[in-house]
Amino acid sequence: MQIVAVPMFRSVSFVSLALSLIFPAVAGAVDKPKQLVIISFDGAHDNALWQKSREMAAKNGAHFTYFLSCTFLMNRDAKAAYQAPHQKRGRSNVGFAQSDDEIRERLGNIWHAHLEGHDISSHACGHFDGRQWSEADWSAEYATFKTTLKSAWKSVGLEEPAGWQDLVDYDIRGFRAPYLSTGGGAGMIAAEKKAGFTYDASLVTKGPAMPVEENGVLRFGLPLIPEGPGEKPVIGMDYNLFVRHSKGEEDAADSDAFEERAYAAFKEAFDKQYAGSRIPLQLGFHFVEMNGGAYWRALDRLVSDVCHRADVACVSYSEAIPMIEARGQLQQTSGL
Repeated sequence: MQIVAVPMFRSVSFVSLALSLIFPAVAGAVDKPKQLVIISFDGAHDNALWQKSREMAAKNGAHFTYFLSCTFLMNRDAKAAYQAPHQKRGRSNVGFAQSDDEIRERLGNIWHAHLEGHDISSHACGHFDGRQWSEADWSAEYATFKTTLKSAWKSVGLEEPAGWQDLVDYDIRGFRAPYLSTGGGAGMIAAEKKAGFTYDASLVTKGPAMPVEENGVLRFGLPLIPEGPGEKPVIGMDYNLFVRHSKGEEDAADSDAFEERAYAAFKEAFDKQYAGSRIPLQLGFHFVEMNGGAYWRALDRLVSDVCHRADVACVSYSEAIPMIEARGQLQQTSGL
């Protein structure tokens, strides 16, 4: 920081003014950055939940990130041809689209979400655990994702909207590994960089944390947040709450109680950062309403509570990156 000479003003008020301009921290005049809230969805398949999430965002001035699994754009012919690394042809852990009409509706949701300012990102294709994958394996899956999206409209007999190819080529900037499983990440990150991704959101951090730059890719992590009567840490994601609350078995009868616990955990995590150093808060969800929709209702409450505040920005990962970079707090690492 350049040090500017301050003349010896006789008036204390002039000295205070000069100090506040040059050393705002000393004068106690530092403005906190906006509290960023980054909401993301994995899978991004169910068309009803596409609609629901887009409406939630529009109502609250929020933008979300959708990590899309590309098998949900594959019809029967594409299913027969798809082969993930080290898997049999035609296999997917999350299934495929059930009909061309379903794909057509999904493509409309993806395109309109993009136009509305949301982030369309990659969750690979068949949702396989890639912890043992090589850089070449990851590159193959990324290539399948891209070719699937590039031909998606034509594959179901539709004329693609102008700008779709630009979206696929330039605007899909992020990736989240299925199961948050990266196998150390070196090969995955190298493949991401070659594929043109600029950020990865596959890490888990001890609490809300700033992203770390690794080999030109910004790495974000879902945080552990306190939850429940004992405030035991849990990954800030609906599936992890689902496992904790009901051992991964659907329990709609206790849905309201699970909603209250989830909302309390989300809000406590938000409040701690909002009142503190304002590290971005990341929370993850799926296009499945687990335990009777408890976690989506908790999300709706949180977004409705906080996103309208003037000093809060509920943004996508792509929107968050320049805001975070402007704070000058990014760290670099050659490996995590």
